[in-house]
Amino acid sequence: MAPPRNVVKIAIKMRDAIPQLIQLDQAKPLAAVLKEVCDAWSLTHSERYALQFADGHRRYITENNRAEIKNGSILCLSTAPDLEAEQLLGGLQSNSPEGRREALRRLVPLASDMIFAREVISRNGLQILGTIIEDGDECPPSSLGEVLALSLRAFSELMEHGVVSWETLSIPFVRKVVCYVNMNLMDASVPPLALGLLESVTLSSPALGQLVKSEVPLDRLLVHLQVMNQQLQTKAMALLTALLQGASPVERKHMLDYLWQRNLRQFIYKNIIHSAAPMGDEMAHHLYVLQALMLGLLEPRMRTPLDPYSQEQREQLQVLRQAAFEVEGESSGAGLSADRRRSLCAREFRKLGFSNSNPAQDLERVPPGLLALDNMLYFSRNAPSAYSRFVLENSSREDKHECPFARGSIQLTVLLCELLRVGEPCSETAQDFSPMFFGQDQSFHELFCVGIQLLNKTWKEMRATQEDFDKVMQVVREQLARTLALKPTSLELFRTKVNALTYGEVLRLRQTERLHQEGTLAPPILELREKLKPELMGLIRQQRLLRLCEGTLFRKISSRRRQDKLWFCCLSPNHKLLQYGDMEEGASPPTLESLPEQLPVADMRALLTGKDCPHVREKGSGKQNKDLYELAFSISYDRGEEEAYLNFIAPSKREFYLWTDGLSALLGSPMGSEQTRLDLEQLLTMETKLRLLELENVPIPERPPPVPPPPTNFNFCYDCSIAEP
Repeated sequence: MAPPRNVVKIAIKMRDAIPQLIQLDQAKPLAAVLKEVCDAWSLTHSERYALQFADGHRRYITENNRAEIKNGSILCLSTAPDLEAEQLLGGLQSNSPEGRREALRRLVPLASDMIFAREVISRNGLQILGTIIEDGDECPPSSLGEVLALSLRAFSELMEHGVVSWETLSIPFVRKVVCYVNMNLMDASVPPLALGLLESVTLSSPALGQLVKSEVPLDRLLVHLQVMNQQLQTKAMALLTALLQGASPVERKHMLDYLWQRNLRQFIYKNIIHSAAPMGDEMAHHLYVLQALMLGLLEPRMRTPLDPYSQEQREQLQVLRQAAFEVEGESSGAGLSADRRRSLCAREFRKLGFSNSNPAQDLERVPPGLLALDNMLYFSRNAPSAYSRFVLENSSREDKHECPFARGSIQLTVLLCELLRVGEPCSETAQDFSPMFFGQDQSFHELFCVGIQLLNKTWKEMRATQEDFDKVMQVVREQLARTLALKPTSLELFRTKVNALTYGEVLRLRQTERLHQEGTLAPPILELREKLKPELMGLIRQQRLLRLCEGTLFRKISSRRRQDKLWFCCLSPNHKLLQYGDMEEGASPPTLESLPEQLPVADMRALLTGKDCPHVREKGSGKQNKDLYELAFSISYDRGEEEAYLNFIAPSKREFYLWTDGLSALLGSPMGSEQTRLDLEQLLTMETKLRLLELENVPIPERPPPVPPPPTNFNFCYDCSIAEP
């Protein structure tokens, strides 16, 4: 007879004792279970003991999380969390340096457990750790580095639980942590931990963030970035982007200008982007944030329309006109009356591609506002020959075939702002930075110079007229978007690739994609496709489940900030368990046996996605959370009598589709993702083409051919015994 559902078979071990194999009744109070376990080992005072998971982070088991105990779980009997916290804090306050160090070693692995953390915090554990960190200089030199590293790690782990606000930290404590960033310490493990703690402070407390900004010189962060230590570089970049995000727009511009003067861009390009070691996900995210902040400096100009009463802006427009039509040392209006000169200027502005004789009316649109004027001036000053050739070449064409420079520049600026998301808030998870933006000064303006020449080239290839302007811009958008997606490492490489993507090549790519997406609509082919679908859907289902068995590394996202903690989840080979657990970045994928947590597929009830997920429901509906909604999914499952959730944030849209499809398959629901639709279409197209390979160039009728009438008689046979001549 099978045991009741609320009874699980587990093992409990204790140091220097023979393990116990018991049947745990989940309906029995945990205190009674502990009493029985202690009695079996002849231990008195069972209230002084607690159960922990033996694997992973050795979390304490309480009435709230006991439902996570599954058949085959291994537990260990240890000291109760309140007594353990009291003993360790006593060790931290002892006069023995070795005693303090040993207490810290035991404290760090337990600090990630919420139950234990609450006990430590309630006993002033944060203040004790803060005192050790503040008095770090008094530690013996032999143990200074290890004691500081352990103290900083334990302090950060305890603060991550959110029991205590970062804003409660004292100014002397923050200044002491700043000292560990500014000092040249022998132990290389201390600065990254100090930098990580200051990043949390900066992101969580504006007031303390200003203190960090004033106390940590930018030059010191540059020194840390130049050390060939990936962890130190990542944490220094994290604090740098946190300081930039917390600064006002004016301060941010001054900070970025200073960093660029100190050659930060060149260092990132040469020593981080082109480093021999692969770049970590966290560094890629911080480079994305830095790129977004750089481009964000353009937003004020993008949002500001041209002021027709501004003398400076009117002069800039005249400079643009004169650079195109007036020979050096000459004036096109010399010797003419004022009315004649105004008429000539208006005609030249029309030749320049403005829709109105008064160009200020064209630049009143926001976006792009004054940013379009900045781009046109930059192009005319830094590529004068290309600018003159563009304008004069189009001035000599027929009116309907000329490519309007000004109109094209305004629309191209809008297009680039959309492609590069200028002015949009930074995503919490994105990593899609463009390496070429760190390989070139004035990257946005240089990209415009490439784009405006591409517009003229594509205009001629399409033999476009004024009526085709929107069509040409759609092609240019596709050319730029496809090339940016390749992530070229330099502007020259971008220029080469985008110029190779001619209008003819764009048409060929469109046709290829259309052929992949579309099939013949003949009824026999549609019928064949319908018959193939079940088999191919089974193949896709098998692939999705195999992908779940391989497992994926997920990143933990809190409601407060982006975390650098990772966890791994996979499906067991027999498709009966989801196994998961925390792991460190850069570590090799764990084995199934090393994953401490299990979720039986039989306990899963539903799959939630997007805004329905509990872990993103409270984050609001701002633009910055849109990417989280698109990548979030949760599994609801039974945990005792209550419903619990296992929450995910997929690392990419493709992983989101693969996991939601695989989980839907496990739940017996249809796989309805966009990726499944694309995969099914691709497999159907390929299989149909293979089936019809011998019918190439043979027209397939819409109706099957008629069945011929039966023969007049059936008196025919074949005698196999007669040899053929």
